Amino acid sequence: MTEELYYTSAYFTEFLAEVLECRKIDDSRGDKGFISKTGDDKTNACLYEVVLDRTAFFPEQGGQSSDIGILEYEDGGVKANVLHTRIENEKGVQIFHVADREIPVGTRVHGVIDWKHRFSNMQQHTGEHIFSGLVHSTFGYDNVGFHLSDSEVTMDYNGVLDQDDISKLEMMANQAIWDNLEVICEFPEEKELANIPYRSKKELEGDVRIVTIPGVDICACCAPHVNKTGEIGILKVVGLQNYKGGVRVNILCGKRALEYISAEHKIVSQLSGMLTTSADNVVSSVKRAFDDISGLKVEVSKAKEALIEYEVEELCKDIENEGKEDIFVVKDDSFDSNMMRKFVNALALRFSGYCGVYAGSSEKGYRFIIASGTAGKDCKVLCDELRQKFGAKGGGTPAMVQGSLSCKDINEVTNAIIKNMYNLE
Repeated sequence: MTEELYYTSAYFTEFLAEVLECRKIDDSRGDKGFISKTGDDKTNACLYEVVLDRTAFFPEQGGQSSDIGILEYEDGGVKANVLHTRIENEKGVQIFHVADREIPVGTRVHGVIDWKHRFSNMQQHTGEHIFSGLVHSTFGYDNVGFHLSDSEVTMDYNGVLDQDDISKLEMMANQAIWDNLEVICEFPEEKELANIPYRSKKELEGDVRIVTIPGVDICACCAPHVNKTGEIGILKVVGLQNYKGGVRVNILCGKRALEYISAEHKIVSQLSGMLTTSADNVVSSVKRAFDDISGLKVEVSKAKEALIEYEVEELCKDIENEGKEDIFVVKDDSFDSNMMRKFVNALALRFSGYCGVYAGSSEKGYRFIIASGTAGKDCKVLCDELRQKFGAKGGGTPAMVQGSLSCKDINEVTNAIIKNMYNLE
């Protein structure tokens, strides 16, 4: 069994221990998952699971990521990085430290916790207890899901919360933080435990660790927590979405929250400078800009349609004396699909044969839309020819087809089609 020092104090950052077991992680034994948790994607990575007689490394459990750090030995001359920690309870408590170096059994090691990582997790987890406790006491909802990683904290509740509810809960949670309440972590006796109204996502047996924040929350939990709520600093809700009939809430606490708010503030400051307005007017200024853009898009669309009509009329004048019934027009890549369709429709009203528009370049390839003119030619026959001779992709109906193709010279394609046009039917 491994003695769990993190239950003695969440603030233990160093400890001495003896190696009881060390085994190489073997993919054939199904250990690949442990390698992936370390972030090491090398296929031949040599990683080892080290079991100690005592440890302050908190293993991944209860929805929280594990501690990381180092194991030193030979008077600090050799260091093994602890990349992940996991727990097994089948034969008593066994905690496995995933290390990047083999350590001989019987070696005395000096464990050092990555305190920044540990303390950040403590801030997030205690913050989650405060928020979930307030959700439960205010709305009666249960926390039915929890995940704490190095980048996010998510909580799932079995009831609906709107943005006003979240704003209220966020302020209440921060008030509990600023009140600097004591966080009490203990293992009550069985008789005492029976009378404690604690929250828990599942039925628990044996020793149950209870984390109490007076007046805010009582919850069963195995993880390290801060001693006082003031150590959390600040709690910020950064996400809310409907989830499985309830909601999923994302929060950040402490340094993570400050970094998030700082990044948001930087964005607002940049927008404020770009729009030459104060930060509190950024939203209204952006809305006006969007309204202006929408208006300009309408004007540009009308201008493009008028230009298309003008261009089609000019094409009709140029081709009228040549007696041609099929027409293909090439445009650059900026000619969008909507304009292509309008152009083709306008051509199809004036020409009897195939009416097509290509848009693109020899480097990027071409998009095409081809419609049947007043004579009702079958566009699918033409599309088959494009696929067979030029590797085009696409399809459609006898009245209209669309797709894409790659070629060095689009004129070669159009010339080949025109040359064989009357052999297609």
